[in-house]
Amino acid sequence: MLSRQCPALLIAAPASGQGKTTVTAALARLHTRQGRRVRVFKCGPDFLDPMILARASGNPVYQLDLWMVGEAESRRLLWDAAGEADLILIEGVMGLFDGAPSAADLSRHFDVPVLGVIDAGAMAQTFGALAFGLAHFQPDLPFAGVLANRTGSLRHGDILRDSLPPDLRWFGALPRSSSVELPRRHLGLIQAQELADLDARLDAATDAIAASASTDLPLPVSFTVPDVQAIKPLLADVRIGVARDAAFAFTYQANLDLLCQLGAELVFFSPMTASELPKVDSLYLPGGYPELYLAELAGNQPMRAAIRAHHHAGKPLLAECGGMLYLLDALTDAAGAQGEMLGLLAGHATLQKRLAALALQDVQLPEGLLRGHTYHHSLLDSPLAPLARGRCPNGKPTAEAVFRDGRLTASYIHFYLPSNPQAAAALFAPTVAA
Repeated sequence: MLSRQCPALLIAAPASGQGKTTVTAALARLHTRQGRRVRVFKCGPDFLDPMILARASGNPVYQLDLWMVGEAESRRLLWDAAGEADLILIEGVMGLFDGAPSAADLSRHFDVPVLGVIDAGAMAQTFGALAFGLAHFQPDLPFAGVLANRTGSLRHGDILRDSLPPDLRWFGALPRSSSVELPRRHLGLIQAQELADLDARLDAATDAIAASASTDLPLPVSFTVPDVQAIKPLLADVRIGVARDAAFAFTYQANLDLLCQLGAELVFFSPMTASELPKVDSLYLPGGYPELYLAELAGNQPMRAAIRAHHHAGKPLLAECGGMLYLLDALTDAAGAQGEMLGLLAGHATLQKRLAALALQDVQLPEGLLRGHTYHHSLLDSPLAPLARGRCPNGKPTAEAVFRDGRLTASYIHFYLPSNPQAAAALFAPTVAA
């Protein structure tokens, strides 16, 4: 079989904050409610949107990106999804044409038609002009149609729909309503696990779309067979403790899948509430919101002692972004409150009101080249000399430090481990290969 057919859409917008996640989640919930199997992807590096999308679709959400994930792995993920789904949805990133690679680049590369989401709260017939511009700015871009977000009334939606040129499909409208909007904080959307009324919000958005337009599936897209690289069991019989709670939740599902494919057994634990580490060979402290839980993390003395003992025993530990902040001497939140952290990495970090860094990164480690991204609001003050520094493929000056102390590796960079499975295995292997 050289190709698989599956209806697919890439949900994009003119800019960030237009409602892409709400619309993608509502479409996933709508078709899931109709008995269809829906697989959802997120374009580019993101942890928060996939949590919402996984709740809406009932399936894990993976990243697609022509640079960080790579063309071959993105193709494999789409091929696998096309073999089991009735509909594939891909949420874009930033504005449709923003970045390199952009959501439009991904759309063209895999021939997935774009559904444009436009915040129409302050416009009428200009909606049609903006939709026309999105569809025709790049003549080789497959474009399906548009959906209006934050409409003021049914009549407003009718005006917007009637402004469209005949070649663009009307996918419906979402009203301006607090019952539909997804709340945000400094790094993006509130985590799905923190929203007690998330399902009610998703259902309200789903009902609005279903009432305003046809819910027929889009046309099928052909996904070609990928070249699959065999994964060797380099971590066979290795137990990896993975921090997972409200403070540490920024983990790519593909990272966890890869570690399992490498033969590892994953054991999840909470640095906030657990009194001891599970019996593990290696530790993985992903990013998250440690700044929101300073008291809980600082007050859990048994866990702090257990992680220190793990490191002092020479066992592997990988800490990313929020996980790295947990290793520091202290962390100060944006309001000035300070918490004592693990003291395994000399330094102190302070949360800022504004974004401190946002960039793709690759970094050459002794274990190999790894790709990933950085996105944080804190500034780090540390006397330590970095083992290596990241590089941004788009020419941004961001060059995040990677610190190394024995088997401890820490950085602001969120690593996409499938970008180099051998390097990932070496970071977690109990013994270093000669």
